[in-house]
Amino acid sequence: MARSRSSRRAAATVEPVVEPVDGGLAELIPDRERARAWTLLIDGAPQSHVDLDDPARLTFEYQRRLGHVIDLVAPSGKPVHAVHLGGGALTLARYTAATRPRSTQQVVERDAALVQLVRRELPLDPNARIRVRSVDAREGLAKVLDGWADLVIADVFSGARTPAHLTSTEFLDEVRRALRPGGVYAANLADGPPLAHLRGQIATAAARFEHLALIADPTVLRGKRFGNAVLVASDTPLPIAELTRRAAGDPHPGRLEHGRALLDFTGGAAPVADAAAVASPAPPPSVFR
Repeated sequence: MARSRSSRRAAATVEPVVEPVDGGLAELIPDRERARAWTLLIDGAPQSHVDLDDPARLTFEYQRRLGHVIDLVAPSGKPVHAVHLGGGALTLARYTAATRPRSTQQVVERDAALVQLVRRELPLDPNARIRVRSVDAREGLAKVLDGWADLVIADVFSGARTPAHLTSTEFLDEVRRALRPGGVYAANLADGPPLAHLRGQIATAAARFEHLALIADPTVLRGKRFGNAVLVASDTPLPIAELTRRAAGDPHPGRLEHGRALLDFTGGAAPVADAAAVASPAPPPSVFR
């Protein structure tokens, strides 16, 4: 009997997979320590890491923090309705399926060629209830039924920048429409000194949600370097104590800000509307060296 493609791979030296996709040059780099784990890069920028043998294992710092949000959005193991804006290697959708079986998920990833590459090389569990749409994130979000989602995660980057139309109050109006009462919105944001983009995004979320929290490396919050921050928002109180504990216990400990301290952090930044929205800043070349 002929061996499957994945079996032949396991028996031989695994080589990187490099293909052009709509967003640039995609590379799937095999993990030297784990037989079926891969890192996805687009134009040299790391996007996500996937372990097909253990999809509940998150290695990227920001993905671990989003994983904490997924863990706490509902009682442990309870299925949820989740919307992922930005798919990458489908890491967080796989994580949700592994930790919350029978969850129903919608992934919106504009890059159709990337979706095909990931599906071919890093196949999804056929039992996972994950639907992938290859459309713009805001267009895909508009198709989600009112009040359907327990969780909306925004992790969208084009050329290492979040598109402008995903940074506004009007975008968050669509997020709120899709969320059930008490649902949670989480966003992966990237910024560096002087943190003008990050401050504006906090102010924008504060204009639409009553309860906010921000998790980031302390050096990023102090404006010492470029990096990721995870913004969490809801109309109901967030599990601040547990999020704080989990972030502090990560391999790269994160600091959580919330309440008055977080609003003060904005420095009076104004909410961002569609008419004034701009893409997030590009990371300096040194970030990927």
